[in-house]
Amino acid sequence: MTHRFRATLGAALLLCAAGAGAFTVDDLVAKNVEAKGGAAALAAVKSLRRSGKLVVGGGQYVLDIVETKRRPEAIRVEVSLQGLTQVQAYDGREGWQVDPFGGRKDPERMAADDLKGLIEDADIGGPLVDYKARGSMVEYLGTEDIDGTAAHKLKVTRSNGDLQYVYLDPDYFLEIRVESQRTVRGVRQVTFTDLGNYEKVAGVYWPLSLENGRRGSSDTSKIEFEKAEVNPPLDPQLFSFPAVAAKGGQP
Repeated sequence: MTHRFRATLGAALLLCAAGAGAFTVDDLVAKNVEAKGGAAALAAVKSLRRSGKLVVGGGQYVLDIVETKRRPEAIRVEVSLQGLTQVQAYDGREGWQVDPFGGRKDPERMAADDLKGLIEDADIGGPLVDYKARGSMVEYLGTEDIDGTAAHKLKVTRSNGDLQYVYLDPDYFLEIRVESQRTVRGVRQVTFTDLGNYEKVAGVYWPLSLENGRRGSSDTSKIEFEKAEVNPPLDPQLFSFPAVAAKGGQP
């Protein structure tokens, strides 16, 4: 290859990059981190608790919800209605649940496939922050229209092989949608979460409005968090399988 051809090819590649917005994965991840408050502010967050309302059935049911996360990957979600509380939790090693709405009032361990969404949600900073440390890979796929917004689209391949597509607002570089593709008991499931109403707490912007749904279904649920607390005091056993149940011989 001659020097002149190399120079011409290099110029062409630069023009193509400019036409595509001249963004790289590193650029967009860095912008996302800065938009959220910066690496230092995010690193200072060891735990997060958000509380508010979960609306399902088109508003037919309104439940109380409390979501608590702790680094590196623990999470507990409590949903309450009429004196009953459903719990799903993961402590970084195993997951469990209590489902009184399904007639199960005792804690039960969850299967690995059923835990996938919960583990994804445990990422305090979202799918992009510290993605390399979690063993994920990220590719930039250009832009895609999301409800009239030309959002930046990034493909996240998680360490277990499941995929997430993260859509960033082109002006603020915060997530406006995350689509997850998981294999659950041999079946591919595609779900999405639309994020909005970001508010700054302890130097970090958190989404307080989340709308969740599944591809191919018209049913969606909406969470409106009313309060976010950073580094609240937590019971060390909050995320662990209940000791009383464990002693009682639960599997």
